[in-house]
Amino acid sequence: QVQLVESGGGLVQAGGSLRLSCTGSGLTFSSYRMGWFRQAPEKGRELVATISWSGGSILYADSVKGRFTISRDNAKNTVYLQMNSLKPEDAAVYYCAAGRVRVSLSDPQEYSYWGQGTQVTVSS
Repeated sequence: QVQLVESGGGLVQAGGSLRLSCTGSGLTFSSYRMGWFRQAPEKGRELVATISWSGGSILYADSVKGRFTISRDNAKNTVYLQMNSLKPEDAAVYYCAAGRVRVSLSDPQEYSYWGQGTQVTVSS
Protein backbone atom coordinates (compact mmCIF):
# COMPACT_ATOMS: atom_id res chain seq x y z
CA GLN A 1 0.00 0.00 0.00
CA VAL A 2 1.00 3.64 -0.32
CA GLN A 3 3.05 5.06 2.52
CA LEU A 4 4.38 8.55 3.04
CA VAL A 5 6.72 8.89 6.00
CA GLU A 6 7.78 12.29 7.28
CA SER A 7 10.80 13.02 9.42
CA GLY A 8 12.81 15.99 10.61
CA GLY A 9 10.39 17.75 12.91
CA GLY A 10 11.33 18.90 16.38
CA LEU A 11 11.82 21.84 18.69
CA VAL A 12 13.70 24.88 17.45
CA GLN A 13 14.15 28.43 18.65
CA ALA A 14 12.63 31.29 16.70
CA GLY A 15 14.96 32.24 13.88
CA GLY A 16 16.26 28.70 13.57
CA SER A 17 15.97 26.15 10.79
CA LEU A 18 14.61 22.66 10.24
CA ARG A 19 14.57 20.37 7.23
CA LEU A 20 11.62 18.06 6.81
CA SER A 21 11.78 14.98 4.62
CA CYS A 22 9.02 12.77 3.29
CA THR A 23 9.73 9.45 1.62
CA GLY A 24 7.10 7.63 -0.38
CA SER A 25 6.61 3.98 -1.18
CA GLY A 26 3.95 1.97 -2.97
CA LEU A 27 3.32 4.69 -5.55
CA THR A 28 4.96 5.98 -8.69
CA PHE A 29 6.40 8.90 -6.79
CA SER A 30 7.67 10.77 -9.82
CA SER A 31 4.19 11.02 -11.31
CA TYR A 32 2.62 12.80 -8.35
CA ARG A 33 2.53 16.40 -7.27
CA MET A 34 3.77 16.60 -3.69
CA GLY A 35 2.65 19.05 -1.07
CA TRP A 36 3.47 20.07 2.46
CA PHE A 37 0.53 21.10 4.61
CA ARG A 38 0.38 22.10 8.24
CA GLN A 39 -2.25 22.14 10.94
CA ALA A 40 -2.03 24.07 14.18
CA PRO A 41 -4.34 23.36 17.11
CA GLU A 42 -7.92 24.40 16.44
CA LYS A 43 -7.06 25.50 12.90
CA GLY A 44 -7.70 23.97 9.53
CA ARG A 45 -5.11 22.23 7.43
CA GLU A 46 -3.35 24.75 5.21
CA LEU A 47 -1.01 24.45 2.28
CA VAL A 48 2.59 25.39 2.98
CA ALA A 49 4.17 24.51 -0.37
CA THR A 50 3.58 22.24 -3.32
CA ILE A 51 5.82 21.02 -6.13
CA SER A 52 4.98 19.36 -9.43
CA TRP A 53 6.37 16.00 -10.48
CA SER A 54 9.20 17.66 -12.39
CA GLY A 55 9.86 20.43 -9.92
CA GLY A 56 8.96 22.96 -12.56
CA SER A 57 5.84 24.24 -10.83
CA ILE A 58 6.09 25.39 -7.21
CA LEU A 59 3.64 27.29 -5.07
CA TYR A 60 4.20 28.68 -1.58
CA ALA A 61 1.83 30.10 0.98
CA ASP A 62 2.40 33.83 1.31
CA SER A 63 3.30 33.36 4.96
CA VAL A 64 6.37 31.25 4.13
CA LYS A 65 7.63 32.80 0.90
CA GLY A 66 11.30 33.64 1.12
CA ARG A 67 11.79 31.48 4.21
CA PHE A 68 10.80 27.95 3.13
CA THR A 69 12.00 25.96 0.14
CA ILE A 70 10.38 22.83 -1.24
CA SER A 71 12.35 20.39 -3.37
CA ARG A 72 12.19 16.78 -4.44
CA ASP A 73 14.48 13.96 -5.47
CA ASN A 74 12.50 11.48 -7.54
CA ALA A 75 15.38 9.00 -7.54
CA LYS A 76 15.01 8.80 -3.76
CA ASN A 77 11.20 9.08 -3.71
CA THR A 78 11.64 11.98 -1.32
CA VAL A 79 10.33 15.51 -0.99
CA TYR A 80 11.93 18.06 1.29
CA LEU A 81 10.91 21.24 3.05
CA GLN A 82 13.75 23.48 4.15
CA MET A 83 12.43 25.88 6.76
CA ASN A 84 14.53 28.89 7.71
CA SER A 85 13.87 31.90 9.92
CA LEU A 86 11.21 29.98 11.78
CA LYS A 87 8.60 31.91 13.71
CA PRO A 88 6.37 30.80 16.60
CA GLU A 89 3.41 30.96 14.23
CA ASP A 90 5.02 28.24 12.09
CA ALA A 91 4.47 25.74 14.89
CA ALA A 92 2.14 22.97 13.74
CA VAL A 93 1.96 19.37 12.67
CA TYR A 94 3.39 19.20 9.17
CA TYR A 95 2.04 16.66 6.70
CA CYS A 96 3.26 15.65 3.30
CA ALA A 97 0.75 14.67 0.67
CA ALA A 98 0.70 13.24 -2.84
CA GLY A 99 -1.90 13.89 -5.46
CA ARG A 100 -2.73 14.29 -9.11
CA VAL A 101 -4.15 17.76 -8.62
CA ARG A 102 -6.77 18.77 -11.18
CA VAL A 103 -8.13 22.11 -10.00
CA SER A 104 -6.76 23.67 -6.83
CA LEU A 105 -3.16 23.23 -5.68
CA SER A 106 -4.05 24.36 -2.17
CA ASP A 107 -7.10 22.16 -1.61
CA PRO A 108 -6.24 19.21 0.67
CA GLN A 109 -8.98 17.18 -1.00
CA GLU A 110 -6.97 17.19 -4.23
CA TYR A 111 -4.29 15.08 -2.55
CA SER A 112 -4.98 11.37 -2.33
CA TYR A 113 -2.26 10.17 0.03
CA TRP A 114 -1.05 11.58 3.32
CA GLY A 115 1.73 10.97 5.80
CA GLN A 116 1.22 10.67 9.52
CA GLY A 117 2.62 14.11 10.25
CA THR A 118 5.62 15.45 12.10
CA GLN A 119 5.48 18.03 14.88
CA VAL A 120 7.31 21.34 14.53
CA THR A 121 7.56 23.44 17.67
CA VAL A 122 9.08 26.92 17.63
CA SER A 123 9.98 28.59 20.91
CA SER A 124 10.06 32.37 21.19
